[in-house]
Amino acid sequence: MTDRAAREGFTLIELLVALAVFSLAALALLNLSGENIRSAARVEDRTLGGIVAENLAVQAAVTPRLAEGQTSGETPMGGRQWRWTRSVVATEDPDLVRVDIRVSSDEGQAAERSLFRERLS
Repeated sequence: MTDRAAREGFTLIELLVALAVFSLAALALLNLSGENIRSAARVEDRTLGGIVAENLAVQAAVTPRLAEGQTSGETPMGGRQWRWTRSVVATEDPDLVRVDIRVSSDEGQAAERSLFRERLS
């Protein structure tokens, strides 16, 4: 075998190193893709949960008589059921109450809203 023929092409070690580098890059891209999907799901939960919380806040703002205490329930939105809790508590001002709304999905808490409204007795 001539000196020139021995230098042409890649050796097995060079191919294995190249394959290992390519594999690491491919795994990094797959990991990034999976993280993007998980992030999109979290954004969707927060967005839909925020809409549910805003709807409940508007409902609490326009309800003529809102009793102090805690109520909870479920609301459908986006093909899913959202659990919510509404707490109405007195404030230092006798004419105002604070309404805290927490919305959660199966994955955990998705949104939280607070508002103040006039106490109607």
